[in-house]
Amino acid sequence: MDARTDAAIAPHLSRRQMRRILDRYRVVSDKGFRLRDYDPADTAGHLLSKPQAGLIVARDVHRLAALQDRLYAQNEWSVLCVLQAIDAAGKDGTIKHVMSGVNPQGVQVTCFKAPGPEELAHDFLWRANRALPPRGHIGIFNRSHYEEVLVVRVHPETLARQHLPPELLGKRLWQQRLESIAGFERYLTLQGTVVLKFFLNVSREKQKRRFLERLEEKDKHWKFSASDLAERAYWDDYQAAYENAIAATASAHAPWFVVPADNKWFTRFIVVAAMIEALEALDLRIAPLGPEQQAALDAARQKLESEPGKHAARSAD
Repeated sequence: MDARTDAAIAPHLSRRQMRRILDRYRVVSDKGFRLRDYDPADTAGHLLSKPQAGLIVARDVHRLAALQDRLYAQNEWSVLCVLQAIDAAGKDGTIKHVMSGVNPQGVQVTCFKAPGPEELAHDFLWRANRALPPRGHIGIFNRSHYEEVLVVRVHPETLARQHLPPELLGKRLWQQRLESIAGFERYLTLQGTVVLKFFLNVSREKQKRRFLERLEEKDKHWKFSASDLAERAYWDDYQAAYENAIAATASAHAPWFVVPADNKWFTRFIVVAAMIEALEALDLRIAPLGPEQQAALDAARQKLESEPGKHAARSAD
């Protein structure tokens, strides 16, 4: 292997290079945002190679685990990662790979399905609020409160199940909901929750290929649902709903990442890189022990060290 190849797959990017890559997909305001400007097949061009990304992700999964340990020990901040996507964009696989090395005690994953009777009896943010991660934890929303301005907007007939007063179902309903979501996320950040939102941006053609794989390979049959195909007919409506939702709720304190999802290796690279960037920005530190706590630890150590060892115990017998 020559020097050029070695450099191409070196598992290192400077913080500036990583920031440059993430900024390609980071959305912090509605200014000039158009979803069609983001290529689902983009892989950051010459800035990154697939072998290099694989090595970086493998390393950063362990790095993320170490940061999560500090987050848990400090017990002040929490992190909420929202994953939204069209079917077959790779949400489940991304969660599985990115969180593979993290201590399960410090992570909670919530999958938001169609709301049930109890959820429908409350406001549309109620179930998201109940699932928020406590301090020291990372929370993953597989789908989220955004379903209320996505699938419900594409299928407005489902509003009837929410039993809202008729006078609240006016033309500004969706804008009002988006304003409520933006306010909700602003509130969370002021309470110590870091909010990161990822839209896994898969192309229509790639979705078709993944659906066909699920139909052709027996071990993937369980992944396919006839409802997925039915929703595909609303592709343009969903794209419009996503564009509107991202533009209305993107901010510096709760950014969106429009993540190219046609190449799973790149999707995972962006998600783990964004999480690490956010955690490192917190400058997580474990507070030093006070005199009394240190004295208690010293006493515990002396007690343990004074116990007879295994060999000594056998001799005594």
